[in-house]
Amino acid sequence: MKTIFGREPALWLNSLAAVLGLVVTFNVGLTEAQAGWLVAGASAILGAIAAALTRPIAVQAFTALVATVASAVGAFGFEVAPTTTAAINGVVLAVLMFITRGQVTPVVPGAEPRPVSGV
Repeated sequence: MKTIFGREPALWLNSLAAVLGLVVTFNVGLTEAQAGWLVAGASAILGAIAAALTRPIAVQAFTALVATVASAVGAFGFEVAPTTTAAINGVVLAVLMFITRGQVTPVVPGAEPRPVSGV
């Protein structure tokens, strides 16, 4: 199992997406649209990478999809401040990581995938 500083890559990538969302809250000179694109894009890209590094892919892909959609709806569906968009993204990522953490494992390089038994 490959880890980064003793933690799973999906945890690092999701945390990075949440931190990028936090950076947006500091009013770094972005418009509402720019902040929305940044937060939603970071969630989508980092979530896709995390999904590729975990098994089953569906759990992490769902987490990334929900975080991306929540950020996009907050940014583009309503007129909300960039701080609200970033807060929505951070909360969604945190809750979903907590809920799905026990359902994913890192990919072991070179290992054959094992079928899930008893399901």
